[in-house]
Amino acid sequence: MRILVVNPNTTGSMTAQIGACARAATSSPGITVDAVNPAHGPASIESHRDEVLAALGVIEEVEAGEAAGYDGYVIACFGDPGLLAAREIATGPVVGIAEAAMRTAAYLGRSFSVVTTLARTVGHAHDLTHLYGVAAQCAGIHACEIPVLDLETDPTARDRILQACKEALATDGSDAIVLGCAGMADLCAELSTTLGVPVVDGVAAATAEVEKLVRLGLRTGKTGEFATPPTKEIR
Repeated sequence: MRILVVNPNTTGSMTAQIGACARAATSSPGITVDAVNPAHGPASIESHRDEVLAALGVIEEVEAGEAAGYDGYVIACFGDPGLLAAREIATGPVVGIAEAAMRTAAYLGRSFSVVTTLARTVGHAHDLTHLYGVAAQCAGIHACEIPVLDLETDPTARDRILQACKEALATDGSDAIVLGCAGMADLCAELSTTLGVPVVDGVAAATAEVEKLVRLGLRTGKTGEFATPPTKEIR
């Protein structure tokens, strides 16, 4: 089984970290997990404009993955940019990390809280809770006001994220935390141990979900909305 993890931004160091976290989530031998990012697009994704610019790169990487014979795909950005278009293109299943993380967290208690990067992304995350049918389980979405790229370079980032998680749990009375950025993936185990609650990383959750779907022989239905797009001239 071959799974392709697509980091929609163009920051290679983040792609490497995401790939390591995805590979750690696979449960069986014989699974290859590769991580890639587009050659063009935003260095980080923190706005609606960034998501639109990144979506084309996601589509191109999935098209390349189809040519290379991958069995399934992970979209490793919490906004899930390009997810629906990728499902049209891919033969196998495509899972976004926001959907996977929030659906997984909904299994772990009555409610969960999301801790994300910038406050300007909170509204879109709320929209996704409704789109994915977990709005009733999401008790709150909290921003730690750390830009995505600063997650790799700011020495205070871990402590600030931890504090935001503590405040979210206290404010919301929730049972679990969802990390609202692929760049936080490597913090999952440490935060869970410190907080004493389940902490869900969407990269791991999405990778495990793709593995499960491929093993079950399940893929996106192709008889309606997600049928392969008609061939047409693109200028």
